[in-house]
Amino acid sequence: MAARTIFLKLTRNARGRERSQFRSFTTTTEVVYEDSPNSSEEERGETPDDLKSRIFSLRLPKRSTTNVLQRWVGEGRLISISDLRHISKELRKSRRFKHALESIQQLVDSNKGSDGGEEMISEWLVYHNQDEALDSDYAIRIDLMTKVFGIDSAERYFEGLPTTVKTTETCTALLHSYASLRLTEKAEDLYERMKEANLSLNTVTYNEMMTLYMSVGQLEKVPLIVEEMKLQKVAPDLFTYNLWVSSCAAALNIDKVRRILDEISRGSDSGEQWIRYMNLVNIYITSGNLVNSGLNSVVESEKGITQREWISYDFLIILYGALGNKEKLDQIWKSLRMTNLKMTSRNYVCILSSYLMLGHMKEAGEIIDQWKLSAATAFDRSSCNRLLKAYKEVGLEESAVDFRLLLIQKGCDEIEESQ
Repeated sequence: MAARTIFLKLTRNARGRERSQFRSFTTTTEVVYEDSPNSSEEERGETPDDLKSRIFSLRLPKRSTTNVLQRWVGEGRLISISDLRHISKELRKSRRFKHALESIQQLVDSNKGSDGGEEMISEWLVYHNQDEALDSDYAIRIDLMTKVFGIDSAERYFEGLPTTVKTTETCTALLHSYASLRLTEKAEDLYERMKEANLSLNTVTYNEMMTLYMSVGQLEKVPLIVEEMKLQKVAPDLFTYNLWVSSCAAALNIDKVRRILDEISRGSDSGEQWIRYMNLVNIYITSGNLVNSGLNSVVESEKGITQREWISYDFLIILYGALGNKEKLDQIWKSLRMTNLKMTSRNYVCILSSYLMLGHMKEAGEIIDQWKLSAATAFDRSSCNRLLKAYKEVGLEESAVDFRLLLIQKGCDEIEESQ
């Protein structure tokens, strides 16, 4: 203790008075110096030493976040539940699923006794008036266990949960895992069990089933899920309508697509996102991209993705365009281009429509360049002219003008006048 006092005194004499405030990971440790006028920025700078930084410094998945947490507590610091939730969220965003799982499982296990004498996180946590983990914590753990250890481990964990924890949220998390892996029978069995348990199914639950049926090509089952939603008075969201429209589009049922758009327009909460979505779908239909898509033509590729599945991807692009989520648009388009699949004019028109609707002219120009350089699909001026006409027909004259100017800038001739 005396040595520490002497050290601090010497430090103060050499560099001014030091005040350190140690906080949880949500704000980095702040070290404030009252320095002389000659002290440099480098001398004052300190490497952040917070819980989040320590965990993110674990570069290798085999290293354990538990050791970091134990060391943190060993230094006399506390951890809050919100700390662990936020750390796990950030790790998931960085796709560091193993470390995210370790963080969230410490939270979930905090209400249980230790199985093997290991010091449990419950002794370290500041609960902030929360006595136990939330359903969402268990749901996140199920999703992460699927990603890290596989579906079998996630199933065993779910089945071992007490009945009180087998809620809509945790069941839907397992349903999501089944849908992602296209395990139709298991998903349908769990879906029936949820209904038998009288759980209040929400929009996300129904969307998971619709997503599954779209992915396995059982398009006829998608409208049945929508009808069941309506029967249970569960309001569809934008994702619901996108899946429903996609299923009808894949079956080339254009009249049904129109009726769905009419239903959306009659909704009381049809805000800007809904209007943008309806405009994009209308543009897509008016430009002839559905009518000209043959269901029997199969894209030549190792994966054998059909035109029906391509249409589903197109509408996923339209959905995120309507949501204004450029990051997702970028990701989907990049993923599709990396599959080495044969692009069609329809695919280029779809992504172009979304970027134009959001006003991202630079990205729209890049799509035109990619299209013109494509070895698989020649640049289609007639499709661009149809797209120009479609924009005008839905009342988006300004977007039509911008698109035409962009085409001229990119050296595309034979482009019709936009007005």
